[in-house]
Amino acid sequence: MDNTIDTSVPAVRGLLAGKVAFITGAGRGIGAAAARLFSREGARVLLAARTEDQLKAVAEEVRAAGGTADYAVCDLADAASVRAAVARAVDLYGRLDVAFNNGATTVPPGPMDQVTEADFDRLYAVNLKGSWAAMAAEVAAIRATAGTGAIVNTSSVGSLRGNPALPAYGAMKRALNSLTESAAVTYGPEGIRVNAITPGTTLTDMMHAWSERSPGIIDQLNAHTPLRRAADPEEIAQATVWLLSDRASYVTGTVLPVDGGMQAA
Repeated sequence: MDNTIDTSVPAVRGLLAGKVAFITGAGRGIGAAAARLFSREGARVLLAARTEDQLKAVAEEVRAAGGTADYAVCDLADAASVRAAVARAVDLYGRLDVAFNNGATTVPPGPMDQVTEADFDRLYAVNLKGSWAAMAAEVAAIRATAGTGAIVNTSSVGSLRGNPALPAYGAMKRALNSLTESAAVTYGPEGIRVNAITPGTTLTDMMHAWSERSPGIIDQLNAHTPLRRAADPEEIAQATVWLLSDRASYVTGTVLPVDGGMQAA
């Protein structure tokens, strides 16, 4: 019997094989789906979010599947907390290669004049300033360890046009698109790529909460989506893992719709 191994075809490796990944908003939804997927694709992952029991559950799930995961409780509204979470990834794994800034908050839907100042300030602190703090810390960590790498920010399809239902949320996400493009231009010469995704209707806790306040909203959004359905969180994570991988080595400064065609409609 011939037991010779055929080496003519390279062994299949995960998209993030050998990389260390940092993920915010990793306790549920898109972030949790990304944690599972990134691990399956070969990354060691550091999960960050505010709710420890959710983080612990996702980390244990990743480990049970054979992956390497740990977590850091992190409040995106606290820049020191963000920096400490990124530093923990480096302390645990010795480097940082890629980061997915997915954490965000939202407020009840309604017209702009009904958004309270407190809600506006909270959206700014978490969705924009928190992402800025995370990117700054991640760039420094990548530069000091891996040398080159990639970052993806979660924006929203609602950032690409007028957003009367979620005007302040859309405004923060549109500003995040600008930060993404500026970072791509700034750090591209160092080999650090920065992109964003704009998910459409996605079946997360945030979407279900909106549906409870506005019954029928998912069906309404699906009716304006060419694929006529909402996304599973893993479908969004799949686009993210490609952008973070070396397969997307010439992609930077992109704000990529992952929306079932909603923006094109």
